[in-house]
Amino acid sequence: MSFPERELTRLAGAVLQPGFVGTTPPPWIRRWLADGLGAVVLFARNVAGPEQLAGLTAALRAERPDVVVAIDEEAGDVTRIESARGSSRPGNLGLGAVDDPELTEAVARDLGLELAAAGVTLNYAPDADVNSNPGNPVIGVRSFGADPDLVARHTAAWVRGLQAGGVAACAKHFPGHGDTRVDSHHDLPVIGASGAALRAGELVPFRAAVAAGVQAVMTGHLLVPALDPALPATLSPDILGGLLREELGFHGVVVTDAIEMRAVADRYGLAGAAVRALAAGADAVCVGGEHADEETATGLRDAIVAAVRCGELPEERLAEAAKRVGELAAWTVAARAGTAGAARPGPTVGLTAARRAVRVTGTPAGAGLLPLTRPPHVVEFAPPRNIAIGPETPWGVAAPLAALLPGTTSARYDRDATPADPTAGAAGRPLVLVVRDLHRHDWMRAAVTRSLAARPDALVVELGVPELVTGAVHLATHGATRACARAAAERLTAG
Repeated sequence: MSFPERELTRLAGAVLQPGFVGTTPPPWIRRWLADGLGAVVLFARNVAGPEQLAGLTAALRAERPDVVVAIDEEAGDVTRIESARGSSRPGNLGLGAVDDPELTEAVARDLGLELAAAGVTLNYAPDADVNSNPGNPVIGVRSFGADPDLVARHTAAWVRGLQAGGVAACAKHFPGHGDTRVDSHHDLPVIGASGAALRAGELVPFRAAVAAGVQAVMTGHLLVPALDPALPATLSPDILGGLLREELGFHGVVVTDAIEMRAVADRYGLAGAAVRALAAGADAVCVGGEHADEETATGLRDAIVAAVRCGELPEERLAEAAKRVGELAAWTVAARAGTAGAARPGPTVGLTAARRAVRVTGTPAGAGLLPLTRPPHVVEFAPPRNIAIGPETPWGVAAPLAALLPGTTSARYDRDATPADPTAGAAGRPLVLVVRDLHRHDWMRAAVTRSLAARPDALVVELGVPELVTGAVHLATHGATRACARAAAERLTAG
């Protein structure tokens, strides 16, 4: 076959999932939707509230009724619809800690119904990574845990729940971003496991997601030599075709992680990475987290057309990709219509899950330290920001504690501003030390050690992965969301 130029341009637009700036669709997005753009992706910058979001998606559908409206809403530390307040749900690690798949399914269904009501049709979630490396700088609490079978059963439950709520799920980051100390936003991680180890570990949740009927899978920008010694997964025919399509039997849409991430963009350029990904078997290219402009989208579309014309990207492969995107669009229209007016499980399902995820560990020295009955001083240690989490998203225990115990005071210190004595403001008062991934940060461990030496009665609250348990009383929330913080404050004051 040989497509005319206009049709080829339309097909190239159909496989792009660009982002944009603003809370209403810019003119270029409206034009592109009329010309065949298959999808858009929303970020926190596009969301001001439920009514505004519904209006935005309605405006998009006015241009193209079946447009796929994607969002990166993990309903945990990574949240877009609640970025200004923090998520009302606990996130994956909290759900994994509870280990009640029915609860996970209920939380995901509640999210699906909320997103569907707002007009969102594809969610880049769940995170199906097995966080087997505690030093992982980018996954952590975004994973259900370190055990492949646990992650698999909750990945499947999350997929079932979200899609029952009317929104397509997208399991990520294939073939697994859990066993790495490198963030693919910054560089190319290398996963050194053998093929047998991968099939017994990282791939188990993705196999479960496929069995649960997941509509999409997102690639990880990862070099996995046991599967392909030369190409990152996003660009690898062996991984996307041989492994995901043939071995795992996945027939839905394969979408790339953001193509501007440095793991691939630094090596191949945005256009080069996009074309290679499509040729390797990806069906949709996500772009616009950083490059949210028409110029970037035009460059990608033109590069795809040029690649077809020169034979680098077969016409049949581009047509197949666009067809899969169209099939996903049809699924989303039917799924959303099927849940119109459906009752949500309850506005407190997320908080209920967060409360169940709290774990308290105590030593004999901690007897009598709970509950807090007087306003404490709270010291929060702020690690470097995980780039996947919006900088605007609040976290911490001080605010919800102050709501329960008026007069609570607080201080927050980062790596460069932590004083020699972080406990100085707590004389004569209860002291609460709040950490995130204490095991990963030498400066934070040193500060907590000094604090506990001065105040052995201090309570330690871990909002990240509770790999390192310390203190006479240690409370783990398994996430730093608003729901997790409230659950922690309630537990601290209820004993």
